[in-house]
Amino acid sequence: MPVVLQVMDTPPNVDDRLRQFGETHRRITDEVRRVIVGHEEVLQGILVCLLTEGHAILEGVPGIGKTLLVRTLAEALDLEFKRIQFTPDLMPADIVGTNMIVETPEGRREWEFRQGPVFANMVLADEINRATPKTQSALLEAMQERRVTVARTTHRLPEPFFVLATQNPLEMEGTYPLPEAQLDRFALKLLMAMPGRDQISEIVARTTGSHTAAAAHVADAKALVAMRDLAREVPVASHVRDYTSALILATHPDQAGAPPKAKKFVRYGASPRGAQAMILGAKVLALLAGRYNVAFDDVRRMARPALRHRLILNFEAEAERVNPDDIVDEVLTAVPQPGER
Repeated sequence: MPVVLQVMDTPPNVDDRLRQFGETHRRITDEVRRVIVGHEEVLQGILVCLLTEGHAILEGVPGIGKTLLVRTLAEALDLEFKRIQFTPDLMPADIVGTNMIVETPEGRREWEFRQGPVFANMVLADEINRATPKTQSALLEAMQERRVTVARTTHRLPEPFFVLATQNPLEMEGTYPLPEAQLDRFALKLLMAMPGRDQISEIVARTTGSHTAAAAHVADAKALVAMRDLAREVPVASHVRDYTSALILATHPDQAGAPPKAKKFVRYGASPRGAQAMILGAKVLALLAGRYNVAFDDVRRMARPALRHRLILNFEAEAERVNPDDIVDEVLTAVPQPGER
């Protein structure tokens, strides 16, 4: 059956907005590159999250610049940045804040809410899996609703608001794996690889001299919101949405279209939030390519970071050390694009 392609109307001034979107994105990335060596794909993934109101997990070994990358990006965007070091003794009140009794100038005592470090534009949850599940759950409402509730009172978080969490894949002792419900609230999981020899040499040259580079403000929250609004406006044809939905269903082992690895190693597949993350990320990629429409390749490029942390693997997969990316790749191969046989 032939695929009917939808014709999308292009709004006025979209060319100017596309050009401004690309220029602002280029200024931000160029400024971050003045400080950070490598990690181009990770930087783009973080910016995709920022431009789609999403949150991200950064996974990588210690010492490769996870914290520096996030802090540098916050400086380039002139956003308020807070870092929370997650440890087993960290309590929820240490994150969201607490009510305290204070004395007023008139001598009365009354309750006053003292904000926690979550009240910032960009929050770095460093080594998030070292805190207990009770403390990890303190971020759930903040990440989903952009607000926190303390003593039956709701407090709005600043706009924009992003959580970037880091994890160390090497040390499993003394850690608490993130619950599936919290993992699902992270739009993307980005893997930071060990830099190569030339990159390490450049890192040493930049950090061991008398001058250390710092990022200047090249954009602000207003510019970020304008870019985010344009990304939201990008239309998505129905056949692209249907293809994305088919990819999500193929990650579930009980579905007829699931490939062999998904049937064998996956206990539960990706949720609809995975489809939302792929579509929103694909809109940003389309704009960066100078297009006001989403292509299949945009969706496919977002599949790994949007789905790798949403696949709940079974014991057999853990025993055989199956990489979730391999399952995602097989899903991409198994699910045909509309018009293919």
